[in-house]
Amino acid sequence: MTSRCTIVAGGAGFLGSHLCDQLIGRGERVICVDDLSTGDSANVAHLVVQTDFRFVQCDIVDPALTDLLADEPITGIMNMASPASPPAYLLRPIETLRTGSRGTEQLLEIARAHSARFFLASTSEVYGDPLEHPQRETYWGNVNPIGERSVYDEAKRYAEALTMAYHRAHGIDVRIVRIFNTYGPRMQPDDGRVVTNFINQALSGEPLTIYGDGSQTRSFCYVDDEVAGLLALFDSDVTGPVNVGNPNEFTMLELAREVLDLVGSDLPLVTRPLPSDDPKLRRPDITLARDLLGWEPTVSLRDGLRETIDYFSAARG
Repeated sequence: MTSRCTIVAGGAGFLGSHLCDQLIGRGERVICVDDLSTGDSANVAHLVVQTDFRFVQCDIVDPALTDLLADEPITGIMNMASPASPPAYLLRPIETLRTGSRGTEQLLEIARAHSARFFLASTSEVYGDPLEHPQRETYWGNVNPIGERSVYDEAKRYAEALTMAYHRAHGIDVRIVRIFNTYGPRMQPDDGRVVTNFINQALSGEPLTIYGDGSQTRSFCYVDDEVAGLLALFDSDVTGPVNVGNPNEFTMLELAREVLDLVGSDLPLVTRPLPSDDPKLRRPDITLARDLLGWEPTVSLRDGLRETIDYFSAARG
């Protein structure tokens, strides 16, 4: 058996399952913990036959998790567990806050008991609707603490604070990453994120829905690049937080046109009101990731979208 044993909480989700693939591929024992509230067991079905892979269906808030993992030789914990798309966390607001608070604390206690490295997947949403652009890790953010989206934003902000408190008070070896918009195969088709919305509408022959005037921006990172960045931080001696995302910025109108071009369609665009507290700008400053981790993304938006469209097209049969 390998000497490294990593828990991936939320391991049946979009990003988590790709992490499981990479960790297994480099010879680690992987314990995937997921309650399947937003994850999908199909994402890791191909790994179940692996000797060094174990799937544990459990909420990270459930106290039973500690006993379920007690006999495992845990060396690392990657906490990817949380609803991540607005429809998912708005449907489960209390659960999302508990995952970021109680769930994160339980995983930190498990890390403490096993002297394991703890990795927190935080988010660019801690920057809120930013007054600094691009966003650096030193920026404290502009978050509405009582808005609808706050259940996710504040859960992650609290999880960061809790992680650093355990680091300072108990000497836990921790890493914190702030993930920017990521896309690629294994995203849930109905997760409500703009990439999946546009692709599925285009493949269905439906008008693409633009919220607001389409001038708001995002920076999209293909999943292979994102996972490489996460593992570069996990393996490093950098505590963080570190932004991991693609610094190339696109408006929603530009994204819509790119998807339509790749699908080969001239479908119309329809507009809807901008959701509450929706950030107008989002672009990471990745200076730290470049300088400290030697990481930067390499997959262009067009190439990544092509792979993602192919995946959703195949899934539709």
